[in-house]
Amino acid sequence: MALRVLIGCETSGIARRAFAARGHDTWSCDILPAEDGSNRHIRCDIRDGILDEGWDLLCVMHPPCTRLCRSGRRWMSGPGKWTPPKLLPQGRSWQDMQDEFEQGVDIFTCCWTAPIERVAIENPEMNDLARDRMPADLPAPQIVQPFWFGEPAYKATGWYLRELPELVETDRLPEPARGSDEWKAWNAVHRMPPGPERARLRSRSFPGMMGAAADQWGGHATSEEARHA
Repeated sequence: MALRVLIGCETSGIARRAFAARGHDTWSCDILPAEDGSNRHIRCDIRDGILDEGWDLLCVMHPPCTRLCRSGRRWMSGPGKWTPPKLLPQGRSWQDMQDEFEQGVDIFTCCWTAPIERVAIENPEMNDLARDRMPADLPAPQIVQPFWFGEPAYKATGWYLRELPELVETDRLPEPARGSDEWKAWNAVHRMPPGPERARLRSRSFPGMMGAAADQWGGHATSEEARHA
């Protein structure tokens, strides 16, 4: 049974192709074009009505999270909550930080409250300022690692799930010795130097993880749809 699946905030096509390979009617959307030039990619802001188009499953890959995550907390506030931060990124104002925070909150909550039965949103663990603004029914994220799914890489990945099971590891790789050349290679995402492509490359999905997601979430949703048919 094919599902209608929307992959939000993705340009790489990795998640879209994973679900499509399992026979699902899958589309991606983002304000930027698809890297693979697919005609199953819609250029739009995910908040502009596409969430209302009758999807069975929503998988949001890389919504703006820089100001929501714990590592971004220092740019948002000093001691306490919403006091002037001690430092700001070069060339940026506190108002810039607050505007980006509001955008991140709006996109995340819009996706979480979408009229879609099954939702998975990729996002790191949130800072306290972001958690204060989240819907009351938002669960703690499931934190997984790419090496659980056959990808030689470290990148703690949080999944906020509604009506979907937690991911189960499929091909766990043995971890390399800390400090070894292999261990350094596994940390490539964290060691990436600053540059115009850094954010895009750091946010890319891992095919192994998305293959597992397509199998497990797609399989779960297909079984549920068939049971209620």
